[in-house]
Amino acid sequence: MATSGKDFRLESDLIGERQISNEHLYGVQTLRGIENFNISNFHLCDYPLFIHGLAWTKEAAAIANHRLGLLTDQQKDAIVQACHELLEGKHHQHFPVDMIQGGAGTTTNMNANEVIANRGNEIAGEKILHPNDHANMSQSSNDTFPTAMHIAAVIAIEDGLFPAIDLLAATFRRLMAENDGIVKTGRTHLQDAVPISFMQEISGWLDMLEQSKKQLQASLPFLHELALGGTAVGTGLNAPKGFDVAVARAASELTGKPFVTAANKFHALTSKDAVVFAHGALKGLAANMMKIANDVRWLASGPRCGLGEITIPANEPGSSIMPGKVNPTQCESVTMVAVQVMGNDAAIGFAASQGNFELNVFMPVIIYNFLQSTRLLTDSIKSFNDRCVVGIKANREKMHENLHRSLMLVTALNPYIGYENAAKTAHKAFDENISLKEACVALGFLTAEKFDEVFHPEEMV
Repeated sequence: MATSGKDFRLESDLIGERQISNEHLYGVQTLRGIENFNISNFHLCDYPLFIHGLAWTKEAAAIANHRLGLLTDQQKDAIVQACHELLEGKHHQHFPVDMIQGGAGTTTNMNANEVIANRGNEIAGEKILHPNDHANMSQSSNDTFPTAMHIAAVIAIEDGLFPAIDLLAATFRRLMAENDGIVKTGRTHLQDAVPISFMQEISGWLDMLEQSKKQLQASLPFLHELALGGTAVGTGLNAPKGFDVAVARAASELTGKPFVTAANKFHALTSKDAVVFAHGALKGLAANMMKIANDVRWLASGPRCGLGEITIPANEPGSSIMPGKVNPTQCESVTMVAVQVMGNDAAIGFAASQGNFELNVFMPVIIYNFLQSTRLLTDSIKSFNDRCVVGIKANREKMHENLHRSLMLVTALNPYIGYENAAKTAHKAFDENISLKEACVALGFLTAEKFDEVFHPEEMV
């Protein structure tokens, strides 16, 4: 129940009556959530994509309830318009609850119900909506929260992360074309190895991105399954027959994503394996980005005393004490993101293992970590592309110098002098600081003319 004052209104729940400022769209249950969970300093309003997931969930539920004859036209329209405003980025300041909370997300669900109902009543110009009876009709926090999780996760991956991956992949394709024909030394174990073309090296980076995208795509069908319709424990209590199918259809229509109702709501409510699987692919992408970023900063090391085989853009001064120093800061930020994502994966996996009986109450910390991972990866990949990779330039002279200094070019002699003699040649060249040609001729394995005939490093790729 609610009564109005000049600057505040009185709202009551089963615990008692509280004053709510009239400037707030949320109500008494949200207020109690604010007071009870001041934990992380990360709030729902800091995660707009999850607010969008909640809005799509509530809008789909309203449409389904209306199709089933449970909501009037006016009630449905008011909920739908309120949800559209949330999707436009409005009213997010009215979602102040902490992302870390108890109750399997009940506080978050009620925050959404109260904001949508109160804003819907403003739109209608009269009180036609109740947070529980209408915004939460045919639902429970236990099926609403995982549904919003899945919707938000799909949108984060498909509409945010995939374009970032595609952007970096396009840059790698351009770099491959620009650097065709450049041969450099390969490296294994951080030691010199047989030659490789720079284009081939970049192609490995490109395929890492493309494989990660395929792995993420493979996780999406599991995220497309929605728990909504299971209500409190998976039985569908208080949800009308056909609601689960109708709400999944509505969610698909609204988002353009192929959402379906989960075949087994008991699994959908208590297991978070779909999110674990998808985040595993995010961890795989993070591992690939760690390797790519490290390769780039190793290759750009120097400028005079490192490998120095590529140059990268100088974005900022690198040292407060060493004048002129420029550091690979974009590479470093990517590696820090990768570390965070790997940590998030551990948190998600453990949280998902803690489902008891018909519910996993760790869902808030799961989606908190999942959306952090997608946002960090999306933003860091775009930044890495725009502020580093687009400006990569091959140092052809340094690549040529390192290639011809590499003792592992001796591998090309294996067919002519055998493995053991090739090893002796390499050791002699190293010990005496002479060329492979000089060592091979001195050992009597080949004449100078024969060596020149068979030794062509650029043809070894």
